[in-house]
Amino acid sequence: MNQNDPATPLRFAVFGHPVAHSLSPRIHAAFAREQSIALEYTAIDATAETFPDALARFAAAGGAGANVTLPLKQQAAALCGSLGDGARRSGAVNTLVRSNGGWHGENTDGRGLVRDLTGRHGLDLRERRTLMIGAGGAARGVAPALLEAGIGELFVVNRTPERADALADALGEPGRVHPRYFADLGTLGEFDLIVHATSAPRDAGLPALPMSLVGTRAAAVDLNYGEVAIPFLAWARAAGVRDAIDGLGMLVEQAAESFRLWHGRRPSTDEVYAALRERYAALVTAD
Repeated sequence: MNQNDPATPLRFAVFGHPVAHSLSPRIHAAFAREQSIALEYTAIDATAETFPDALARFAAAGGAGANVTLPLKQQAAALCGSLGDGARRSGAVNTLVRSNGGWHGENTDGRGLVRDLTGRHGLDLRERRTLMIGAGGAARGVAPALLEAGIGELFVVNRTPERADALADALGEPGRVHPRYFADLGTLGEFDLIVHATSAPRDAGLPALPMSLVGTRAAAVDLNYGEVAIPFLAWARAAGVRDAIDGLGMLVEQAAESFRLWHGRRPSTDEVYAALRERYAALVTAD
């Protein structure tokens, strides 16, 4: 979507459950000020049962685009008339663009994560043997971009093994992507990149993670931020990872990618990231 008349705000929203905590309205308001674009961006709480109707009402009221967070990313993909490559490959959508009377779905999570890891944190992802903990919408959103960024083998473990199998099948690289069980964690060897992509700390606590997973140059990344990221990153630091990174930078970078899809220009992100990092203690969960 291209830039709009600055006097006429376009309507955007983030859908999720829970969603009152979302930083997306604050982030997009900052981007809009920087780019001199008028927009209205709100948070709309929707469960899996209420999401289709809530999205339809939003569209009928003139909604031009939306972000989608937990637990609706895979459901959002099914509601789209068309999908971008990343969304199609992952089966998960975090960005909706109103197009020809319907919704076009994209996934900017993976591009946001890779940009944060390589640009802000200076990581070289190439050939890193990678462990993905989780196989839901968050994992689906970032796995294709990590593969495209050149990581080595990707091992996927999940509390429900069938979901790990389904993600591996969706990625379509059987020689490179390997679904495994939590019971296998102690036998998988060392990893150079460990990505925590579940909401387990909020729901049922972390699975038992052996410190033998951590290689000499390992980076540990939690896609959550704030309090929810503390248990995994505390384990990672205790295990001796070289880099322990939360999901705040990914959140800001994926938002900038969404903004570009809607408005035709990508805002700068460093000032927004720095401002949010300053209030880290108030951050609650992942977007």
